[in-house]
Amino acid sequence: MTIEQLEIIKEQSECLFSEADVEDALMRMALEIERDLSRKLPVVITVMNGGLITTARLASKLRFPLQMDFLHVSRYRNDTFGSELKWYATPSVQLKNRCVLIVDDILDEGVTLREVIDYCKGQGASEVLSAVLLKKNSSRVIPNISANFVGMEVDDRYVFGSGLDFKGYLRNLPGIYAVPGEVLLNN
Repeated sequence: MTIEQLEIIKEQSECLFSEADVEDALMRMALEIERDLSRKLPVVITVMNGGLITTARLASKLRFPLQMDFLHVSRYRNDTFGSELKWYATPSVQLKNRCVLIVDDILDEGVTLREVIDYCKGQGASEVLSAVLLKKNSSRVIPNISANFVGMEVDDRYVFGSGLDFKGYLRNLPGIYAVPGEVLLNN
């Protein structure tokens, strides 16, 4: 990707949610999470890389004691379509008998979230909950998978910004943008 290509993609993409929209969604999620988890001393686990920005923005709004850690898995590996899940790193905090909150950028098909939940349960977590900034309304979502805390919902489009990437770039944009189908096919 060149800087010129990325500028064209950003210019031609539609802003679905502004920075203010994202902040409002994160604040609402924080209030819901605080209501449900403030007395449980949870471990908040970021799913890297997409969950990094969501977790940072969300955690700064949580006003109760918690621990933070991360795991690194990927299905996209800087591409625009998912493939087999690859594990790069697991949490260092012990999860046995702990309440775990998994934070990721998006619930797309649910493959990553299902695997991460299964991993945490396999490590002995007493409760595993999940929070995602975006839930994609897609017919490809695997059965019986959902997030406990959802910031916003989006149609089945390729999106980037606020932690979501386009081929490894543009995660840092404060809003959320949709790539037009013809742009996606040509890049």
